[in-house]
Amino acid sequence: MCGIFGLIAREGATLNAQTAASVLEELFILSESRGKESSGIAIRNPLRRKIEVLKADKPASVMVKHPHYQSLVKGQLEELTEGNRLKAPLSVIAHSRLVTNGTQENNNNNQPVISRGAVMIHNGIITNVEALWEGLKGQAEAQSEVDTEVFATLFRLKLKETGSVSAALRSVYGVMEGAASVAILNEDTGQVVAATNCGSFYYAFNADRSICVFASEEYILKQLLAKFPAVWSVESCTWLHPGEALIFEPGKPGECFQYDDTAVNFPFIEEPACHTENVASPDLNPKPGRVFMNTGSEAHYRSLLEFPVDEIKKLKRCTKCILPETFPYIYFDAQGVCSYCNNYVKKNLTVNKSDKLEEVLKQYRRNDGKPDCIVAFSGGRDSSYGLHLLKKEFGMTPLTFTYDWGMVTDLARRNIARITGKLGIENILISADIKKKRDNVHMNVKAWLKQPRLGMIPLFMAGDKHFFVHVNEIRRQTGIHCDIWMENKLENTDFKAGFAGIKPNFTKERIDKQTTLSKLQMPLYYMKNFLTNPGYLNSSLLDTYSAFKAYYTEPREVYLLVFDYIPWNEQQINETLIKEYNWELSPDTTSTWRIGDGTAAFYNYIYFTVAGFSEFDTFRSNQIREGMITREEALELVYKENIPRYDSLKWYLDTIRIDFEYALNTINRIPRLYRNLR
Repeated sequence: MCGIFGLIAREGATLNAQTAASVLEELFILSESRGKESSGIAIRNPLRRKIEVLKADKPASVMVKHPHYQSLVKGQLEELTEGNRLKAPLSVIAHSRLVTNGTQENNNNNQPVISRGAVMIHNGIITNVEALWEGLKGQAEAQSEVDTEVFATLFRLKLKETGSVSAALRSVYGVMEGAASVAILNEDTGQVVAATNCGSFYYAFNADRSICVFASEEYILKQLLAKFPAVWSVESCTWLHPGEALIFEPGKPGECFQYDDTAVNFPFIEEPACHTENVASPDLNPKPGRVFMNTGSEAHYRSLLEFPVDEIKKLKRCTKCILPETFPYIYFDAQGVCSYCNNYVKKNLTVNKSDKLEEVLKQYRRNDGKPDCIVAFSGGRDSSYGLHLLKKEFGMTPLTFTYDWGMVTDLARRNIARITGKLGIENILISADIKKKRDNVHMNVKAWLKQPRLGMIPLFMAGDKHFFVHVNEIRRQTGIHCDIWMENKLENTDFKAGFAGIKPNFTKERIDKQTTLSKLQMPLYYMKNFLTNPGYLNSSLLDTYSAFKAYYTEPREVYLLVFDYIPWNEQQINETLIKEYNWELSPDTTSTWRIGDGTAAFYNYIYFTVAGFSEFDTFRSNQIREGMITREEALELVYKENIPRYDSLKWYLDTIRIDFEYALNTINRIPRLYRNLR
C-alpha cells in the first residue's frame, strides 16, 4: 500500500553525486502519491562498512528538503563518487508510506525497517502477522507494530538456516498471507534482494547494465527514465512478475530467479559485512501528535445507540417490496404496491450472460502476461469477487486501482492485500492527503450536526469521488482502455438525492446517472444549505466542487459492469471469498456489504434512526424485484443489518475527531419521520 524504490550501481558506473541525488529526490516525489504519512531512506556505503537509515513521519516532499536528508545523501554520494564515476558500489532503498499497521509516530514502525541484520522496505500488507509471530515464539519477538518486521525476521532466520536467498524467500512467501513487494539490504552480504507476489515492482538498467533503478509502478519509473536520458537512453522498463525475485550484487547485478524454482541456489556471502545505523536527528524524530479519542466508557457509549425497531415495524410498507412510507417520493396504489415497484424496469440480474461478457473481454485480453484491464478495487465484497471471476474464470490480467481518501478502513486494506496477493495482481494505490481529507469530513459533519438535514449527508462522502479522475489518469499512463467495474445495480439508492428534493429517475441506465435537471438541482440545494448554515463555508468547498465535477463530468470509455453479465449470488460470493481467500468479516455486523467503508455505519445509523430505513432496505427491495429473495426474507435480513454498528461508529467519529456523545445525542434528537404520520 506504499511506494518503494531504489537505486543500485556497480563500482565504475558512470554516475556523479549530483545526478544520483536528483534521481533519488525525483523518485521520492513521484512515489509520494502512494503514501504521504512517512518516508525513509537507507544507503549502503561499503567504504564506511555501514548502512545508514533515515526515516520520519514526514511526507517525501518534506523529507527531501530537510537539511539532515540533504547532508546525509550529499555526504554519502560524494564519498562514493569520484568525478563522474562510482569508486564503490552504491545501494539505496527508500520508501513513501501509507500507514496501515502501526502509527507513524513510533519511528520503529516507519520504513526502512531494521531487523536481525536486514534493512527492508515493503509495499503491501501481511494479513496473518499474529500467527507468524506466534510461530516464531522462542526464536524472535516483535519490536514494532509494523507487519514488515515479521517478513524481515523470517527471511533472515531462513537465510541463516539455508544459506540460500531463494529458499528463504520461498519459505516466507509460503507461510505469509497478503501482498508483499519487498527490497532488502543484508548487513552481512553485498546483496540487494527484491521480490514480489503481486507484481508491484518494475526495474530498468542503463545501457551497460551497471546502474539499475526500481519502483512500485511502471508509470513512476518511466517518468524517471524520461527525465534522465543521459543515464537511461531508453524509457522501457521490466516488470517483475508475481512469484519472481531479483538479486543485485557487485559484479553481477540483475541476476534473476523465481523463488519457486528449487533448482536455483545462491550461496550465503559472508563479506563485505556492514552494520546498520539509524541516523535520525532530533528535529526529524516523530513528535507525538494530538490524537483525538473518545475516551468515555464503552458501556456508556453503547447506551447512546438507539434502535427503534418496534416503532419502525409499524410503518406502512409496500406489499411487494419493503420500502416504507417515509421513503422520498413514494406513493402506493390500491393494492399497496409502491411507485418504485410499479416503475421498476427489471434488470434480469439472475440471467447468466457470461458468453456476452466473453465476447467483449476477448477484444482486450492479452496473452503476454501484461495487464489488459483496469479494475477499480475498494476491497469490498463485489470488487473482490469480481477480481476472482476476471482472473480465474475469464483469464484476464487485471491492473487494480485503489483510491485511499482516508475513509478506507484497515479491514478493507487487508482484504485488498489478501486478494491481490493470492491472485498475483498488481494494485496501484493513489493516496490522497489523508489528513486534509479527514479534516474536510470533520468540518462538514460538525456543520451538519448544528443543522441536520438528511439531504446533506452525501456531502460526507464527497471526498471519494475523485477516483474517476485518477482512473482516467491511469488509463492514459498505462495505455489500457478497458475499465471494468463491480458496480451492482442492486445498490441503487435514489433516496439520498430524494431527501435533497431530487425526484427518482426510473429510466436511468446506470446508478451514477442523473438527468440534466438533477445535476442543476443538487448544487442549488447544497448552496441553499451553505447559506443558511455558515459552517459549510469552510476550506473543503473546493474539494467538494471538484468531487461533484469528477463524478458527473469525467468521461467513461469502455465501462464494463461485470454484474450486468454475471448473476449476483450473495451466498456464492461470500463462500468463495471466505473459503478461498480467508476474506475478513467485520465483527459488528452480520452483513458483508459496506464493511470496508468507514462512513457507511454512520450515515446508515442516521437514515435508519430518523427515517426508518437505510441502504439495506433499498438493496433488499431491489432483490425482491429481481426475484432473488422473498419479501419475508428481506424483512428478516434488514432488521439484523440495521442494528447499529458500534465499533465502526466509534472508529469513524474518532478518525474525524467528532465527540461520540455529542454526535449520537444530536442524531437521536432529530424528529423522526415515522412519528405522527397518522
